[in-house]
Amino acid sequence: MLLEVRDLYVSHGRAECLKGISMVVEEGSVVAIVGANGAGKTTFLKTISGLHKPMRGSITFLGKRIDGMPGDQVARTGIIQVPEGRMVFAPMTVEDNLLVGAHIRDNRRDVAKDMEAVFDRFPDLRQKRRQMAGSLSGGQQQMLAVGRALMARPKLLLMDEPSVGLSPLMVAEVGRIIQDINREGIAIVLVEQNARMALKLSKRAYILEIGAVTLEGNAEDIAQDERVKKAYLGG
Repeated sequence: MLLEVRDLYVSHGRAECLKGISMVVEEGSVVAIVGANGAGKTTFLKTISGLHKPMRGSITFLGKRIDGMPGDQVARTGIIQVPEGRMVFAPMTVEDNLLVGAHIRDNRRDVAKDMEAVFDRFPDLRQKRRQMAGSLSGGQQQMLAVGRALMARPKLLLMDEPSVGLSPLMVAEVGRIIQDINREGIAIVLVEQNARMALKLSKRAYILEIGAVTLEGNAEDIAQDERVKKAYLGG
């Protein structure tokens, strides 16, 4: 097991945001977390990433407890997040954004090799490598955010709403990118309001409502659940 979360509680002030969440991620798998706005999906990812400290519960990655560990240390274990809204560094070039993703690495030759691999994966970024990231389209910024995360050589990629604000064509492209990355052995936790896409791409899924898991299991089975169809799939 790559990641195990057990009985996780997180609060913001007096508001309890996560209420006893448990989940597992197997090595090389894609796990979907589906839920409406305000369900606690982003808070959950940020807690795994070390950006929020849990009140109680445990997060174990590769057999080691990481709950309460600072975000930079979590990143060094191999957990990297692609944040909602891309969050690229607009006044910096595409190339410099990618170098930020590699800041925890020391071998410059390997970093340069991985940057070329990112440009091979996303040819649009190669053409715009010296342009400011803020000048890119929404789809290109999403590619840059993913490329920046890959520069850290993650073992687990946390993706927060990667399809939000994109055209249907780009949503399909994001789905293809997720599949390609996963085929290379990188496990992915995919948070998405686009439930249809998330369930199609994942092996296991969790439905999150008001900070609690209300349904979990095989993604194909969950996609056939009448409650899920009605609430998330328009069925």
